[in-house]
Amino acid sequence: MRHTLTIDGRALSYLDFGGPGRPLLALHGGMSEGLAFAGLADVLGDGWRVIAPDQRGHGDSDRAADYGRAGYVRDAVALLDHLGLDEPVAVLGYSLGGINAYQLAAAHPDRVGALVNVDATVEIEPDTAGGLFGFLGGMRYTAPTREELLAAAGPVGSQFVAQALRPLPGGEGWRLPFHPQDMVDSAEACRGDHWDSWLAGTCPALLVHATRSQTLPQETADAMVTRRPGTSYAPLDGDHFVPFTDPEGFHEAVRTFLAGL
Repeated sequence: MRHTLTIDGRALSYLDFGGPGRPLLALHGGMSEGLAFAGLADVLGDGWRVIAPDQRGHGDSDRAADYGRAGYVRDAVALLDHLGLDEPVAVLGYSLGGINAYQLAAAHPDRVGALVNVDATVEIEPDTAGGLFGFLGGMRYTAPTREELLAAAGPVGSQFVAQALRPLPGGEGWRLPFHPQDMVDSAEACRGDHWDSWLAGTCPALLVHATRSQTLPQETADAMVTRRPGTSYAPLDGDHFVPFTDPEGFHEAVRTFLAGL
């Protein structure tokens, strides 16, 4: 079921896949949305209740004035409070969501009982003019038709949005599920060394690593596992988008870790 929480006048939309199981807060990557975890929720079945917000500026959630880590973490805490989840919960995050997840665990260790980091690094130097983000410069946020919006996105950008475009409320056109500039700002706000936050967490953790990742080198992944006590390692053969290109491997790695908690 989709629900909406209002935080300081801003809508935060979230999916609650329900069920009697233990809660799992799932934080999607940049340019994505909570619906990305529908397959994982299905695989986990009744054992886990997956709660997946559209993080600020993504999906059906409103845009925000700030895309720093503290803002994302505040949203997650507000959602947990809203749901009455006072006991520590398992938190999973992919890419941007993974950074937010380990920042949440560091800032609020009493709220996080287990952590799954999916290909989120701790040494971040985003190439917002190229690399994974360069295509954003040519995208439009709105257009009169769906076809125009996809054409402006180009072949790379359209991969992120083809199934996720939203009609504008007044019926006058379509919009992306994110504003391109917001995504650049969000990536820039991640820039820096986040080792302190990663190492501050003490709960059991799993690092799911794409061994051909564009963002998390093998050397860094190895150090993340070695330096943080209680951290398991699950390598998957693929690039940074491995949760989508190898969903079976991703789901099995997460299911196995959660089953051991």
